[in-house]
Amino acid sequence: MKFKKVVALATVMAMAVSMAACGSGSSSTDTSSSSEVSTSSEDSSSSESSSSSEAAAETESAQETALVSGKVSMSGSTSMEKYVSALIETYAEINPNITVTAEYVGSGAGIEQVIAGSVDIGNSSRNLKDAEMESGAVENIVAIDGIAVVVDPANTVDNLTQEQLISIYTGEITNWSELGGSDTPIVVIGREAGSGTRGAFEELLGIEDACAYASELDSTGAVIATVAATEGAIGYASLDSINDTVIAVKLDGVEATEENIVAGDYFLCRPFVMATNGEISEQSEAVQAWFEFVYSDEGKAVAQEVGLITVD
Repeated sequence: MKFKKVVALATVMAMAVSMAACGSGSSSTDTSSSSEVSTSSEDSSSSESSSSSEAAAETESAQETALVSGKVSMSGSTSMEKYVSALIETYAEINPNITVTAEYVGSGAGIEQVIAGSVDIGNSSRNLKDAEMESGAVENIVAIDGIAVVVDPANTVDNLTQEQLISIYTGEITNWSELGGSDTPIVVIGREAGSGTRGAFEELLGIEDACAYASELDSTGAVIATVAATEGAIGYASLDSINDTVIAVKLDGVEATEENIVAGDYFLCRPFVMATNGEISEQSEAVQAWFEFVYSDEGKAVAQEVGLITVD
């Protein structure tokens, strides 16, 4: 009887040991399985991260490849220098694969060069003439600019009517005292023949070839500097080029501002043109890419920053 109890006890103990061993094996298996799952997850995450980086690199490479490369040459209006220089600087950051250069030799010269094929774009601060368009030049208006009438800082006359301005430039009014100012001779400053600013100014006032200039200067900067340093001087210049060395007078009581130009209240305004020999679609890929930028939101922002009115 005792022997049966001992056997039974031994059997129970053996079963317990066996079950314990079985439990230990199961635990080991679970741990191994968990480790395998963790490793698999890490491998998957690493693989996804690697794939994401490769995809980003491929996208960046594709974008760089998609950028058009080449050169764009421009020549023309000195009044457009500030605007064009700002465009070139901004575009260099957007597409460094295209080199854009510009010379500032006057609107007429720029249009002649683009018609002759010596440059890609002729910058003009006036509308193109019929003869120029008949020669193949296409008028691409990129912005609208106001022409400010400026006097030296000591002048007390701050407003002129259109009729008075015409009389000054045609030599009918020769002293500021005739306009309520001091007894000072009026020194009439203008731009050289071929200047887009001069062409637009005279055309808008209807005084082509009728001006009595005391001095004709070859750049916007020269006009401003000369007026600032000359007692009794009056001149005209692109609105975006005006600084505090001169006074911009009102015309018919209206200030030369973007808001007044847009509203149609300020009568001295003109287009900024980037002329091409043929339509834009006929130009090189680099020139077409340049115009896409000029007419884009980024290009319009540049125009606004330099005080111009944008066009669609």
